[in-house]
Amino acid sequence: MISRSLIILAAFAALLASAPALAITGNAPPATGWAARPIVMVTDGRGNLCTGTALTRDLVLTAAHCVALPIPYRARAYQNGATIDVRQVMRHPGFSMANYAASRATADIALVKLSSPLPDIVVPAALAAARRVAVGETLTIAGFGVTRNKTDHGLGIPRMAALTVTGKPGSLQVRLHDPATLNKRAGQSPGLGGCVGDSGGPAFDGEGPLVIGIISWSTAPNDEEGCGGLTGVTPLLNYRQWIVDTAKKLGSPLAP
Repeated sequence: MISRSLIILAAFAALLASAPALAITGNAPPATGWAARPIVMVTDGRGNLCTGTALTRDLVLTAAHCVALPIPYRARAYQNGATIDVRQVMRHPGFSMANYAASRATADIALVKLSSPLPDIVVPAALAAARRVAVGETLTIAGFGVTRNKTDHGLGIPRMAALTVTGKPGSLQVRLHDPATLNKRAGQSPGLGGCVGDSGGPAFDGEGPLVIGIISWSTAPNDEEGCGGLTGVTPLLNYRQWIVDTAKKLGSPLAP
């Protein structure tokens, strides 16, 4: 069963949707270098935590389901703890929370405009070229989620994992799995994958800070509910131009 709420309470209470977004499971290493520099935490007044990617110093890309409620949001740079209020949230007009909660593909993409710039220690990422990914390709995910489902272990620590495209990748949804476990259980340990708190985090194209998709959901091994099986990514293929146009409208144009 798909675990849809990859959002998690910072104090570990309840998930925001019927199924969760995650921290990266499977003994994933800490995020370093190009994978660590652009990511920030996206939080709200209820303590919910997601991951986002800075595209400019005052513009963050995240999942629409992470910022779906009419409440205040903030971005936090984990490197020095700087926290900045979100001034404006722009969800893709094609996003449907009902579809998301029902495990149907939707435009799970949002931009948040900050009230002031992020600190210089955060280095914005760029968008990857609009293209379809193929089975067997490697994408790198990064996020602040938990390392073990239904716990707060590892929450708030940036981690990264190189995962392989599987299934039938399309323009609406891409599925990733750990090439070492292939969505199966390896002993008692889950594979690498997104978990609660990783929602909204980037899927990088290859070995560099080029964002090609956004983490949206996960499963446990064998397609059960939880983490460590599949990681569901909303590809930017259909939404890249909306991101570029919306960033310009918000006064934060992206570098060519």
